[in-house]
Amino acid sequence: MSSNNSNQDNFIRFALETKVLSFGEFKTKAGRLSPYFFNAGGFNDGARLSALGRYYAKALQASKISFDMLYGPAYKGITLAAATAIALADDGVNVPYAYNRKEAKDHGEGGSLVGAPVKGKVVIIDDVISAGTSVRESVDLIRGAGAEPAAVLIALDRMERSGTATEIGDTSAVQAVEQEFGLPVIAIANLADLMTFLTASSDAELTHYLPAVKAYRDRYGV
Repeated sequence: MSSNNSNQDNFIRFALETKVLSFGEFKTKAGRLSPYFFNAGGFNDGARLSALGRYYAKALQASKISFDMLYGPAYKGITLAAATAIALADDGVNVPYAYNRKEAKDHGEGGSLVGAPVKGKVVIIDDVISAGTSVRESVDLIRGAGAEPAAVLIALDRMERSGTATEIGDTSAVQAVEQEFGLPVIAIANLADLMTFLTASSDAELTHYLPAVKAYRDRYGV
């Protein structure tokens, strides 16, 4: 296992321990049978959220992307952006963050953006990119505020082509976002990292799933 993969490897281990990442047979929204399932909703206590924020912060800093603030799309992204902002501050990088509310508010501050004024280079933080609609809404809101999206930061890149079980697209959701918006997508870990992790694992229960993950990647991977 290469040392430069330690953030990825540690994150995968953490996701497995917290049961956020699990193996078996799961039907995806697209109707595919996936050998693994990633549910960021499982990062649901203080210690897990604190650790998750540190993984996001490390991945963002390692990317060397220049940014001025963080943005979390409602609802999942709100907590993720806040946790990342705290982790960055703990590391001496204090940046503002903002998020949107899904429902328009007509009293008080009004508008759909909450938190720090959205300006400069903005990193959008979410758990995964499945269809790219959340990214599109975020990009529109950020540009509408006169700021510029700098990157999208996610926990896991499934690296699989869009489409259904039978109709397979040419690009993955992540690649589509990169092409449509010209935005880099930074992932804490991706499917290739997961396969490397499984290959190097001495846990027989984990390596047992490697052929299924490999077959899935051969069929749907980019």
